[in-house]
Amino acid sequence: MQTADRNSLIVFPILILIGLGVAWAGSHDGSLFMGIPLFAVAVALAFIIQWLAFIPAYLRQTEKFYDITGSITYISIVTLAVIFSPRIDARSIILWALVVVWAVRLGSFLFRRIQKAGKDDRFDEFKPSFIRFLNVWTIQGLWVTFTAAAALVAITTTNRKELDAFALVGLLVWIFGFAIEVVADSQKSRFSADPANKGKFIRTGLWSRSRHPNYFGEITLWVGVAVIALPVLQGWQWVALISPVFVTLLITRVSGVPMLEAKADKKWGGQAEYESYKKRTPVLIPRLF
Repeated sequence: MQTADRNSLIVFPILILIGLGVAWAGSHDGSLFMGIPLFAVAVALAFIIQWLAFIPAYLRQTEKFYDITGSITYISIVTLAVIFSPRIDARSIILWALVVVWAVRLGSFLFRRIQKAGKDDRFDEFKPSFIRFLNVWTIQGLWVTFTAAAALVAITTTNRKELDAFALVGLLVWIFGFAIEVVADSQKSRFSADPANKGKFIRTGLWSRSRHPNYFGEITLWVGVAVIALPVLQGWQWVALISPVFVTLLITRVSGVPMLEAKADKKWGGQAEYESYKKRTPVLIPRLF
């Protein structure tokens, strides 16, 4: 057995334990489903969906359905939470709608992109190994759990409050972030689809103000979700605030910005126009002027 596979065997139970920890903390003062905390049921479903999707993905050695599975998982767990919560209020419905709208938009966008590209080379080294590829899918279950935690806790909690300033401010923050993400993705898609731009990097529109405006929008909208959920959090439910923190760390330190920056540096590094663009354009937070 290769070292990478042995390490992956150790990582797998760690991922499960982390998921169990979040499920336990988020379930405090939460609604029950057949005697089981509804939040914990949603977390379990997030992992189960990944493992079911992993089976045909491994057999066919494909990652084409990875992103769309993630989106389906978001929609499934928040919908489950809304359907089986004994008491649903306006805050819960708003959070459900925001997560569903985001998941449908991003999932369909990423699915169309990979269908057009044919593959995602980030998965090449993992697909041949059963345990390493399984871990990739398990990590997505954990990713969904962390990211949706604030919305899930607010939907399943027994602590209900009328809509307030937090709900309004959070909604406005979400709309702002969602709009930036959608516009940035659209601008880059149009740029990439133009044959005249082959081999070039985008530096127009929002991309002239940030090297990764779509990621800025992604972080911002999850901050909005957390703000809406904030007034109903209590006790161990405060673990839900890991949602925007996790998204930020994932994007800025792990799989988002670092990978794309390294890829861009390898492709265009040393070119005067690219180096000038990097020097004047912030990595994440858009410049105003």
